Amino acid sequence: MPEPLLAILKLCALALLYLFFLRVLRAVWAEVAPVKAGTGPVTAPPRTSRRPSRKAGDGLVVVEPKERKGQRYGLEDEVTVGRAAGCAITLDDTYASQLHARFFRRDGKLHVEDLGSTNGTYVNGRKVTAPLPLKRADRVKVGATVFEVQT
Repeated sequence: MPEPLLAILKLCALALLYLFFLRVLRAVWAEVAPVKAGTGPVTAPPRTSRRPSRKAGDGLVVVEPKERKGQRYGLEDEVTVGRAAGCAITLDDTYASQLHARFFRRDGKLHVEDLGSTNGTYVNGRKVTAPLPLKRADRVKVGATVFEVQT
């Protein structure tokens, strides 16, 4: 092979290696950073652990996985979901980020927002890229956990 072609291939391989490392660093930063810039403050949840309830009313009902099916979580003005102990709804789910998503009310409507999670938040199979209003029976996937909206 000609020398100039080998030099170009080496530079391309080096550039791909740097892009790979940048992607890894970005994924790590998304897990470590408390909130993605520009998403606004996330209020701290109460220190008491939120327990699932089975009462009727506004909330989220777990549809998947099977072992948690039927658990209901009430919705307040703002609720965070993730693996971190400080989240209002704590998930034991390796596909969920530490601070994965938040549910909040704006103008009387329930919204969901992804907080820079690694695997994304999905509503009815579509990835959430900005705060999205929710309606009754919408399905929200956070990691491997699927919630159904009951408002």
